[in-house]
Amino acid sequence: QVQLVESGGGSVQAGGSLTLSCAISGSTLSRYCMAWFRQAPGKEREGVAAIDSGDRRTYTNSVKGRFTISRDNVKNTLTLQMNSLKPADTAIYYCAAVAIPTCLQYVSEILYTGYFTTWGQGTQVTVSS
Repeated sequence: QVQLVESGGGSVQAGGSLTLSCAISGSTLSRYCMAWFRQAPGKEREGVAAIDSGDRRTYTNSVKGRFTISRDNVKNTLTLQMNSLKPADTAIYYCAAVAIPTCLQYVSEILYTGYFTTWGQGTQVTVSS
């Protein structure tokens, strides 16, 4: 069974950058559609970005142009590069997977929690003003 472990969270000032990583074990990354979600205190978990096996990507509007999702099928690692961070980006960030490798081939609206079946434990990102 696939397991996901996030790393790379931390504290940064507004305008700064962070890179999150998600290590996959128990299976092969190429078999999965992958995504990043986040959950701020008192708010619902929201989708941030997703990528499929064909390197198709989708982003939520609030992070377009600032965040980049990528995957390395050899290293079995998912990455989220976050630039120009804002206090509103403060949240716990979660890695998620679903065994639909070509998830973005025909649709783009997949950034909802019910679509993904496997989740990591999360990593905290705090952006101060």
